[in-house]
This record gives sequence, C-alpha cells and structure tokens, in this order.
Amino acid sequence: MAGQVSETPQHPYAHAAASPDRIAVTLPSRGETRTYAELDHRSNQIAALLRSRGLNRRDGIAILMPNQASWFDVVWAGLRAGLYVTPINWHLTAQEAAYIVRDCEAKAVFASAQIAETVAALGDALDAVELRVSVEGDLPGFEALDDLIADLPGTPIADEREGSWMFYSSGTTGVPKGIKPGLPAPELGGPNPFLMLLTELYGFDSSTVYLSPAPLYHAAPAGWSTGTQRLGGTVVAMDRFDPEELLRLIERHQVTNVQLVPTHLIHLLKLPEEVRGRYDLSSLKMVVHAAAPCPVEVKRAAIEWLGPIVYEYYAGSEGTGFCAISPQEWLERPGSVGRSLLGGVHILDEDGNELPAGDEGQVWFESVHRFDYHGDPEKTRNAFNDKGWSTIGDIGRLDEDGYLFLTDRASNMIISGGVNIYPREAEDVLVVHPLVEDVAVIGTPDEVMGEQVTAFVQLRDPSVASETLAAELVEYTRDRLTHFKCPREVRFVDALPRLPNGKLLKRNLTA
Repeated sequence: MAGQVSETPQHPYAHAAASPDRIAVTLPSRGETRTYAELDHRSNQIAALLRSRGLNRRDGIAILMPNQASWFDVVWAGLRAGLYVTPINWHLTAQEAAYIVRDCEAKAVFASAQIAETVAALGDALDAVELRVSVEGDLPGFEALDDLIADLPGTPIADEREGSWMFYSSGTTGVPKGIKPGLPAPELGGPNPFLMLLTELYGFDSSTVYLSPAPLYHAAPAGWSTGTQRLGGTVVAMDRFDPEELLRLIERHQVTNVQLVPTHLIHLLKLPEEVRGRYDLSSLKMVVHAAAPCPVEVKRAAIEWLGPIVYEYYAGSEGTGFCAISPQEWLERPGSVGRSLLGGVHILDEDGNELPAGDEGQVWFESVHRFDYHGDPEKTRNAFNDKGWSTIGDIGRLDEDGYLFLTDRASNMIISGGVNIYPREAEDVLVVHPLVEDVAVIGTPDEVMGEQVTAFVQLRDPSVASETLAAELVEYTRDRLTHFKCPREVRFVDALPRLPNGKLLKRNLTA
C-alpha cells in the first residue's frame, strides 16, 4: 500500500512553497488550524529567536505544552535549527518534570500558560534555563512568545540544519532516561528511514489525513504527526482520547490513517454496536496499533469490525529495531508482531547465547544506529551487547519464518514457587471479560511461594464489585489458562495508573 513517491524535500517548508494553504494540523476541540504557510512562517520566526539567544546546533529545548497548534511551531523551529527537542509529559508530578528539565540540560523551555500550576511547581529546575518562553498567556518569569517573535523574520535562518528528538523513556520501570540519537545529515528534508516505512508500509503521502488521539509528548504521536507533515499530509490531533469522539472525527475529517494503542481498541470495541455503526468510517485506509501487546481476541474483533486494515508494529522509543505485520499476515500467525524491517532480530538467553526458533528469551536487535541514554553511560553500555546489538528488555520468541511473538517485559516477570510467570497471559484473558474495563496483573509477596499472582481490576461498573465476582474472575481465568498462571487474588480498583499513551505504571500499584 505504498504512497505516492515525491521528489519534493520531506519537510514542511517545501509544502509551504508548493501548497501554502493546505492544512498542516487541525485541533478540533480547540478550533485551531495551521496551514503549511503559517507553520513555516512561525517556525522560522522561532528559529530566529533561538539563534538570537545563542542556541546553536546540538543544544536542546524542552516543551511543556498540551496538544495545541503552537506545539508544532516550536517543534519545527527546534528541528530546523539543528537542536535536540524534548517534549515533556506535563501529566508527570512536579518532581518528575523538574528532573527532566534539569537532566536534558535545555537552554530554552517553552511552556503553555494553560498548565501554569505545573510550570510554577518546577521551582529551581528552571534556574539554569537561559530562555523561558510562555505560549498563549503569561507565566511568571517567562517571556511571551508572540512578543518575542513579533518583529522577527518569517524566512529561514542562514544556517538551517536538521535537529532531532530527545525523548525520555516513560519511566515504567524506574527514573526516565533521555534517549539521545546522533543528529541526522544536516540538509533539511533529506532521506529518512522512518519516512520510508510510512510511505512503503502504510501508504502515507500528501493526501494522508492522520488522526492522533494521544498526547504529543510521547514518541509515537510526535514522530508520526511530524512525519505526516514532512510528507505534506494533514494531522488531526485530539486533546484526549474519547472513543465515540474518535469515530466522529474520522467521519468529519475523512481520516485515512489512525494510530492507536490496544487500550484504545478495547474501549472502541466496548462501545455499543449501535454507536459504532452510527459513523461512516469508509475513508479509513489503515489503522495501526503499537506501544503494548494486543490481546489476540481484541485484535481479531477489530479486524472483523474494521476489515483487513488493522496493522501492527513493534518498536521502542530508542529506535533500534522495527517489526511490522499486516492484517493478512497476522490472521495466519495470530499474536505475532511481525518480522524485523530495521536490523536483524535475535532471541538470547540470560548468558547471551542465541536460542533456536520456538524458545523464549530476551529480544535483541542488530542496531541500525547507536544512541545514548543522556548522562547515563552505564545504562547505555548495558543496552548493547558485545556484538553491538541492543535490547529494550522484552521477552519473546521467533517462529521458523522469523516472525516475532512477544511474551512480556522481563521486568514484569513473577516468580512464584520457583516458576517464571508472565502476567500478560492473565491480563489478555481478563480484559475481554464483559464486566472488566481494565486490568493489571503483578506479583505480590507470599511467605510460602515468594510471590503470588494478583490481579488489579477496574470494572466498567464499580458498583458490581464483590467477593463473589472476584472469585468468578479467578475461575474465568482458570477455565482458559494453566492454573499456576492464574490470579490467586483479585483486587478491585477505581482506576489503574496508565499514562495517556496506554502504558501501565505497574510500579505504582500497591503490593
């Protein structure tokens, strides 16, 4: 389903010249849009501001902003000025956000007045920041963006260079770490392996209308949205995920491509059929999901509903590997995340020995490019083995044809009575129960077994929680899984600690 190949440089400036009035991004909930001409003009002005304040190639900026049109202005300014751009999750605690501001060593921070309390709580983390810019409102100690750029030219700076992202890991297993790749070739809009994947695998081109339902501070929404703009397409950005609103936006904006996480699919599938049938989704050419393993029953139901347009990929924010699978391939190999398209994939045991097809072990990729964990050389060293292969800590197996099947993250493993148990299997069973909204399975202390399997369950209707239902859910899993993999205890909770991109912070669950 390759998109149309174009000789146009893969950068918004080229589309501003060729199609200035084409919409680069629209945010329906805010009533905001940016044409390519507007995006180019404002990002040039901000790039000029950055240069005038002494920011040069390889310096960094940090962004604390909700999904809004100005986010794209600032990002493209940083990227065309050759800088490292770090979007910060503004849902983090003040302590966590302050840690990233300090750790990324940003020379400029752009913050939205809409999250003034979060910004104020950063305290002395801002002391070392040379340029503090408020967006769409005033913030104490910040200079207003519109005032700063009012008299600056909207033409390119003299020394434009491609910059890069420096995303921070989500911190699901510890303190977030900055993932710092090498900078790309300096010429704007040059060849880009990620864009080749978008065009060749998923049909992205200048006619694409891409819907992003997640916060743009996450790597995938940011990368896919700006990738769409490099190709001249239109981004439709939601401020937060709402299942019925997503369907309405697909119909209203004739969305062609959308990226989801399994949690989104589950919420969509749990909408009443009459609601799902209310909207015309015929414009959709591709739905792709990633970020977490998808239960087989959920994926199958999604394909039955939407047709054979549900794709999947597997990659980490580190960008060291990329597996992909089409709906047709998946139906032949349910549960697989596909074959590696960027670097070979290997399964190794704890001693670093390569395992044969069918055996489970840690997933390693032959690295296409190197990266550093910013300021943490030890973690960087541990991410690569003596062959230069890298891992993000997932457990899986390969079949005879090289298709990868994920089991779980190594850090999630439960050891009960000396037996290794991966909680994903029980989670996949429980999440499709009609009364269950969300679920997390962890190991909790047990004097005899070391750990026991415990399920934390969020119900669709909290009022039905009872000891009887807890026992029924245990039996529900026992009817479908080997008994030692099943929860011995079910605890009902109001909500699970998920990030807006669907990732679960298991460390926040009380054992």
